[in-house]
Amino acid sequence: MAEMTNTLNSQGCCNEGKEMTTAEALPVIDTIIDSLKRTKGSLIPVLQQTQNLLGYLPEEALLHISSRMNIPFSEVTGVVTFYSFFSTVPRGRHVVRVCLGTACYVRGGKQVLEALSRELSIPVGDTTKDRMFSLEIGRCFGACSLAPVVMIDDDVHQRIRPDKVHELISTYRDKEIQEEEHA
Repeated sequence: MAEMTNTLNSQGCCNEGKEMTTAEALPVIDTIIDSLKRTKGSLIPVLQQTQNLLGYLPEEALLHISSRMNIPFSEVTGVVTFYSFFSTVPRGRHVVRVCLGTACYVRGGKQVLEALSRELSIPVGDTTKDRMFSLEIGRCFGACSLAPVVMIDDDVHQRIRPDKVHELISTYRDKEIQEEEHA
């Protein structure tokens, strides 16, 4: 299996900082497993903490968790694929989620999603080559009166129109550039 390289910051998420391979992260994953081994239903917390560490859940880490926790690999991957907050591909520094719940869909959410896909040059479920953005679909953000809604990280953007997508994404790109210049 190919060795994956992830970039970790001091909070343990993949943004900036020292390079760490998945293999180098395995001792940390072992510590996570050991700290939760007496907790019933500990698979999800182990997966969450591993994803926080690596930024996603590579197959090598899932195989390791399966082996160390004595849980069939199929069960581990079943949990990962069932819950939408888990990702088996590297995510961008900014996760862009477009609501396609009923209200957002009716008010143009699909067109907003298509515009974002064009703006980022990626399909849904993918990450830009520079790992700045990932594009995902959400089913309901509980902000139906503000439809269509786009969430970028924890920021809720309301009444987004396809013709405003470039401006919205540019705000995040410009912020990244400014942070890099001040670093």
